[in-house]
Amino acid sequence: DQAGFRLGPFELMDLTALDVSHPVMESIYRQYYDEPRFRPSVITAQRLAAGALGRKTGHGFYDYADGVQQVPPEAPAPVVDELPPVWISPRAARRAELIKLVHTLGARLESGAAPSSSALILVAPLGFDVTTVAAVERLDATRTVGIDLLVDDAATKRRVLATNPATRRDMREAAHALFARDGKAVSVIRDSGGFVTQRVVGTIVNIAADMCQQRVCSPADLETAVRLGLGYPRGPLALGDLYGPTNMLEVLFNLQTVYGDPRYRPSPWLRRRGALGLSLMHEEE
Repeated sequence: DQAGFRLGPFELMDLTALDVSHPVMESIYRQYYDEPRFRPSVITAQRLAAGALGRKTGHGFYDYADGVQQVPPEAPAPVVDELPPVWISPRAARRAELIKLVHTLGARLESGAAPSSSALILVAPLGFDVTTVAAVERLDATRTVGIDLLVDDAATKRRVLATNPATRRDMREAAHALFARDGKAVSVIRDSGGFVTQRVVGTIVNIAADMCQQRVCSPADLETAVRLGLGYPRGPLALGDLYGPTNMLEVLFNLQTVYGDPRYRPSPWLRRRGALGLSLMHEEE
C-alpha cells in the first residue's frame, strides 16, 4: 500500500509457493558463494519444513479458503478524547510536509527547540529505528513515535507508524488516532530499522544497482524485465531515482548501523551515482 506494489512479498511467496521460491533463493545464494545480499530468511525455511507453502496448501503467510485469501478486517483506530500537542524533530525526513500534514489533521503544533513535557514527539528517520533516534537526539522515548516518510504522503494509501520499547500506550494511540483522522489506513508496528517500506525498497534498489555494476544486464533491460515480468509500478532503478539515490544510501548505511548486517552494504553503482548526483540509470561512456 505504501510503495504501490500489486503484491506484497508474503502474498507473492504464497502465490509462487515456498517449495518453489525457497530453493530458488538458496540456489542463488550458493551460486554467489553465500553473498549476504541474497541470504534467504530462516522464516521461509521454517515454513517450508512445516508445509505452509502458500495458496496450494491452503495455508502460507495467509490462510486460503477455496483459493481465496482470508484477511481479517483491520481494527478501527483508537478513540482519543483529546490529542496532546505535537512536537516534530528538526531532523525528520520531509519535515515541512510532516508539519503541513499534522496541521491539516488538526493537531496543535509546538515550535520550541525542545518538546514540552506533555507533547507527542514525532520522528521520521531514514534507515534508523525509533530507539536510535530517541537516544541520539536525547528525546523522551516514552513519548516518541516514528512515521515512515520515504514516500510522499499524498502518493501512498497507507501511513506506517513505529513505536519503541518504551513508548507509552497513550502516546501510541494518540499518534494512531491523529494520522487516521482523514480516513487513510494506518499501520502501527514495533520498532524496526527502516520501518517496512524503506527496508524492502532499499534492498530492491541496491540489488538492482549491483546487477548493473556486475554487468549482468543494462539498466534499460533491467527496468523493462522487472516492469513487465514482475508487474512493478516502475523499475527498481527508476524507483531509486524517484525516492532519491542519496536517500537510498542513507537508508542502507543506517540499516547497516542498526543491524550490523552486510546484506545492507550499498553497491558501488548506487554509492557512486548517489555521491555524484547522477541518475541510477546513468551508464559510463
